[in-house]
Amino acid sequence: MNTALVIGAGIGGIAIAARLAASGYQVTVIEKNSKPGGRCDQIIRDGHRFDIGPTLFLMPQLFAETYAALGERMEDHLELLRVDPTYRIRFDDGTELSLTSDLNAMRDQIEAIEPGSMSGLLRYLAEGEQNCRVSVDRFVGRNFYNLLDYFSLQNLPLLFQLKALKKHYANVGNYFHDSHLKAAFTFQNMYLGISPFDALATYSLIQYTEMAEGVWFPKGGLYRVIESLESIAKARGVQFIYNAPVTKIQVDQDRATGIVLRDDSQLNADVIVTNADLPYAYRDLLPDEGAAKRLEKLKYTSSAIMFYWGVDKVYSQLGTHNIFLAGDYRASFDRIFKDHTLPDEPSFYVHAPARIDSTAAPAGQDTLMVLVPVGHLDDAANQDWSALQARARKTVLQKLEKLGASDLEQHIKFEVSYTPEDWQTQYNLAKGAAFGLSHNFMQVGYLRPQNRHPRYRNLYFAGSSTHPGTGLPLVLLSARLTTERILKEVAVPQPSNVHSVTSARNAGFAVSQ
Repeated sequence: MNTALVIGAGIGGIAIAARLAASGYQVTVIEKNSKPGGRCDQIIRDGHRFDIGPTLFLMPQLFAETYAALGERMEDHLELLRVDPTYRIRFDDGTELSLTSDLNAMRDQIEAIEPGSMSGLLRYLAEGEQNCRVSVDRFVGRNFYNLLDYFSLQNLPLLFQLKALKKHYANVGNYFHDSHLKAAFTFQNMYLGISPFDALATYSLIQYTEMAEGVWFPKGGLYRVIESLESIAKARGVQFIYNAPVTKIQVDQDRATGIVLRDDSQLNADVIVTNADLPYAYRDLLPDEGAAKRLEKLKYTSSAIMFYWGVDKVYSQLGTHNIFLAGDYRASFDRIFKDHTLPDEPSFYVHAPARIDSTAAPAGQDTLMVLVPVGHLDDAANQDWSALQARARKTVLQKLEKLGASDLEQHIKFEVSYTPEDWQTQYNLAKGAAFGLSHNFMQVGYLRPQNRHPRYRNLYFAGSSTHPGTGLPLVLLSARLTTERILKEVAVPQPSNVHSVTSARNAGFAVSQ
């Protein structure tokens, strides 16, 4: 029976482990932290439950495909609650907009801001539908094995059709003229950690998926996805080892032979998959300094200052998802992506999960997660994260005070806060970039770091910084694509019906001290 080691128990690592186990591999997952999830982590304290990272469940069909590939039905594991209106957007000048799948309600709102804009919205959504369908079918949903495969005669016209060479904010001007609407239909690029002024116009697909397919929330939080996939993987014989940081991937000529843990123990396997952040893996786990330096020069996504507040009062002014956009939209992104700092006028996001799922907070209390986008770690920038964290907190409280939450600070029972330094140390994210490598034209598709190492032919990658990219749906696609590549390139074992967890030694791994 072939063996596989997976480094990292993020959603991509768990999914690929379960897929390989279902295909006959004996799999062990090694995780540095005490529990699975990676960035899709969870805090539970005093009856308050927070999702640390992702809070939006988008493109449910891609989640359903993962469960189906493992012989399961998603609906047997997740109770999905639809969030609509999806967001309440508040602009600096007092304008408000609630994005919703109710087109009549959308028409009334956007026509009040820009008369005649409803026709623009319908055209914009039609473009988004095309971009979503073509992207998933022809680009993000498949492996590319060489440059000609990617830039084939069949694909080249599609790249122009997808407006892959045009910027998103510039393109949205074809549909809306008012700055409020341009911002409302481009800020979603921050899901990918990129500026709408640099993002591909292709990403109008995000707004389409939200309005047509819906924004959802699993009861119990996004962490329920992690818990259910871990349970499925264990049922298929996958072993998980926690509190076990990997310090090195051992290599011999053109193969990876195993890994070394912090306690100097070693595990060997036929296939090694790293779900750790790809630039981190090249820099800290592999011997090729040249490749690590090349990755260092690529573009990275933004980071975030986070606040997790357990509050002993309900603030009904806040919906499930709340967006507060800065007055100078472009300047705020320039400060994040060019200066790598906190904008002078920060935009931010507040998640109040108890609006949709009462189990997220004690009765009569609130669970609030605040995300303030900032630049990633940069040694050349003057980054005093304690000062920036304090300024971000002050800005958020001042903006919420204008909504009538003037006593919020007095009602915060406890606070947990993350800065880019925490994203780096807790989850091994290179430069503290919360979404991994960026998604400009030169870093997508075949041009993105590949999901197999170019030299070590049995070393594979899954996660945000490899193909196809960041976000839970794409990471699940990454797990599928990497599995397909392994099964194509490595001798396939016979499927196993093992349903019990075995030790690394019994699973056929060579273990030494």
